[in-house]
Amino acid sequence: MHVLGPFEIVPGVGPKRHVRVYVPRRARPADRPLLLLFDGQNVFHDAPSFAGGWHAHQEVERLAKSVSPPVIVGVDHGHEHRISELSPFDFGKVKGSLEPLLEWLVSWLLPQLRAAHRLSADRRKVVIGGSSLGGLAALYAALRHPGVFGGALAMSPSVWVAGGAFLDWAPARARAADTRIYLDAGAREGGGRMLAMAERAASVLSASGVTDLKFRADARGHHREADWRRRLLPALRYHFGKSR
Repeated sequence: MHVLGPFEIVPGVGPKRHVRVYVPRRARPADRPLLLLFDGQNVFHDAPSFAGGWHAHQEVERLAKSVSPPVIVGVDHGHEHRISELSPFDFGKVKGSLEPLLEWLVSWLLPQLRAAHRLSADRRKVVIGGSSLGGLAALYAALRHPGVFGGALAMSPSVWVAGGAFLDWAPARARAADTRIYLDAGAREGGGRMLAMAERAASVLSASGVTDLKFRADARGHHREADWRRRLLPALRYHFGKSR
């Protein structure tokens, strides 16, 4: 595990934070796929997480030996600035500031990671992901920068933000035909409301031209790290479990 930084994202967008990088044991010498995840404190070990980590470094090693496992990168959130920096839309007293964070990821962090870890420049091998607000941010990023991100991994995305603004914004976004999206939610999140919103998001994306979409309704899923950890391996298999 490599821990990089801390980095200043953009002046005024949260505190400096670390970037955590895991290179799988079977990683290719070059042209490596990438999974970039928000809320980096939760991606790997339990200690930095608020409620237990995803153990992504262990799950990625469980992928089939016939495929190239992705390098996994977790970008730490900005603590009290998290809600603002992961929202693309204003809501309540929150000023959505995802755009400058994405600009930093696209224009500075990704080129640095590619050079240091021999990552692929093929957008189809670059997936961005997260859960809750991070899931919303991942969906937005994949549609906002289709030339950079070939896919999104969105667990329990907070598409309710700003009265469901994402559902109105998404249909008008141009996207590459082969954008690949994994989207899920649990039936026990918010009394079923999160699942209903996620189902609406899947329908909107499908109607908007996203043909490579996997939606999973988790009948026993709650809004918590343990359930996202449990669903991570199937999501990894969807994006990386067969040759791209």
